[in-house]
Amino acid sequence: MKKQIVTFVMAAAMLGGCNSIENNPLINQGQTPYGTPEFSKIKLEHYKPAFDYALAEARKEVDAIVNNTEEPTFENTIVAMERSGELLNHVSTIFFVLNGNETSDEMQALAIEIQPDLVAFSNDVNLNPQLWERVKAVYEQKENLGLNEEEAKLLENTYKGFVRNGANLSDEQKEQYRKISEELSGLSLHFEQNVLSATNAFSLNITDEAKVAELPAFVREAMAAEAKARGEEGWTVTLQQASMFPFLTYSSDRELKEQVWRASNSRCVGGEFDNLKNVQRISELRLEMARLFGYQTYADFVLEERMAEKTPTVLSFLEELRSATIAYAKKDYKAVAAYAKKNGADYESMPWDWAYWNEKYKVAKFSYNEEEVKPYFELENVKKGIFTLAERLYGIRFVENTAIDVYHPDVKAYDVLEENGDFLGVLYMDFFPRATKRGGAWMTAFREMKSVDGQEVRPFISLCGNFTKPTESTPSLLTFDEFETFLHEFGHCLHGLFAKGTYESLTGTNVYRDFVELPSQVLENWAIQPEFLDIVAVHYQTGEKMPAELRDKIIASKKYLAAYANIRQVSFGTIDMAYHTITEPIEDVVAFERKASASTQVLPVVEGTHMGCSFSHIFSGGYAAGYYGYKWAEVLDADAFEKFKEMGIFSRECGNLFREEVLSKGGIRHPMELYVAFRGHEPETQALIDEILK
Repeated sequence: MKKQIVTFVMAAAMLGGCNSIENNPLINQGQTPYGTPEFSKIKLEHYKPAFDYALAEARKEVDAIVNNTEEPTFENTIVAMERSGELLNHVSTIFFVLNGNETSDEMQALAIEIQPDLVAFSNDVNLNPQLWERVKAVYEQKENLGLNEEEAKLLENTYKGFVRNGANLSDEQKEQYRKISEELSGLSLHFEQNVLSATNAFSLNITDEAKVAELPAFVREAMAAEAKARGEEGWTVTLQQASMFPFLTYSSDRELKEQVWRASNSRCVGGEFDNLKNVQRISELRLEMARLFGYQTYADFVLEERMAEKTPTVLSFLEELRSATIAYAKKDYKAVAAYAKKNGADYESMPWDWAYWNEKYKVAKFSYNEEEVKPYFELENVKKGIFTLAERLYGIRFVENTAIDVYHPDVKAYDVLEENGDFLGVLYMDFFPRATKRGGAWMTAFREMKSVDGQEVRPFISLCGNFTKPTESTPSLLTFDEFETFLHEFGHCLHGLFAKGTYESLTGTNVYRDFVELPSQVLENWAIQPEFLDIVAVHYQTGEKMPAELRDKIIASKKYLAAYANIRQVSFGTIDMAYHTITEPIEDVVAFERKASASTQVLPVVEGTHMGCSFSHIFSGGYAAGYYGYKWAEVLDADAFEKFKEMGIFSRECGNLFREEVLSKGGIRHPMELYVAFRGHEPETQALIDEILK
């Protein structure tokens, strides 16, 4: 079955509804460009009947495979399994993607109702003994089937998928697995709902103009727009990153900043949206699942299907990065704290002071600030510049298509075309925060690439962010970090758009988790290339390019606090691995996490805070025992970009090589094979350490 159905844990939907399948746009869609979803016709009441119908159809398709009287073959069993559940995959994908982008209380309520049905179906498939016997029969004949590389990989993945989802367990163990997987699914769903609710529950409204007078105009305007949208007077800060971070960076009011910082870092620690028990129970259940399969820890179970392969490899990797840079990270903190003292801070610098004095110190060191930079990164122009980069590297074009239905007025859709005009896919872009949308930035897909009867089915890719919103007087002006984030997610999009292959489960971003960040992180390197900044960094009012002096300051500042930034990411990876290398249940998750993160602690510890309670990546987002992958991919991207520098950062030849050997291959081959085919050798961790400490 498709991975969306099997592994999605974030659901949504609503009650009641339209029971007419004939008129349900999720089941019977009208004529649309390329078969894109008819979002404007999909109502809340359509989801439940669509799921019920699609689940029934998927069960029929699986039953047909099980009851096939012919001998099991690659086509009638393995390919049939890959192709089954297409309608359920379609309904599920739309439902879950929109739950992250345009949710509601009703949608989240239906999530709780639907999720058990999906988990039960997944378990019914993976634990079906007759189906497993057919899969095993084909697998045992694999050497005699004359399969090509892609077919062999599909067979291997299908076999492993059944094994890793319980097919080889005893009947008693299978029942245990069912219970564990069902409870885990529900807990992960509740975890993410709590994070969203806690994020939306806090806001700080300021009515005293004197408290915002010092803030840059772009921060004040955004706060005023937020207040107006809420029907409030004055200026409002929320826990959305695009709102919170500028306030922490530019406000000198320690009392207000502490309120905001504490609210963010204590999200879901007790209270109405408590996740402490969810963290404790999820970790415990994952350990139980690992033990069920004969592994000592959950990390051991997960990493078997990653580039790193083994827990000691990841722990050693993180420790190598930590030990090489922790002293430098502490020096970074002391330098900022000393600067604060020198400039009137008669207090110990706390985490809510960090962004403010960090920015002040950076301005003093490099003689520029974000207010100078933002006018050069107007969102629409940045988008055009990034499109231009893709055109130069890969020969593709992006043409807005207003005939494509979208799910929110903020969203725009683009035809992505090859140089010769051939259709490559659709790209949806959804840039701004709203209460119905989860935080952060991400790439996802409404449809992934596959080939059916020799005809390609091209993908529908979505780029979602929470960038600075436009105000009544200014367009959306990005911070430099937001500019880098845009490049990062666009890299993921290219990975999805350039997909080639026959089987959906092997195309696009369906690769090892610690490899999937390479295409995104390598694209971030262009953010500090002068030749690219000349294209993308243009003043939104004057049309002038960013002055070379300012551009060079930005490039120089990229090494600013590099060791601290590295340790921060290593800390996240360390916390993740701690939760997933436990061998006994955790009694006190706060104390546990405090101890786990002690070796990477740089800023002062604040009581009442806890990262794990809002760490969606590992407790509801698929990165369990995998957060190290960001640093792992950083090693890859630091080395990979050297190839682009050698051949030219706009080299079509190099772009085509990266597209052919990495972006288009999906999960057909082991990632290291793909990397070496592009780069010519394996990467080394020391190269990244040297880059950090340069």
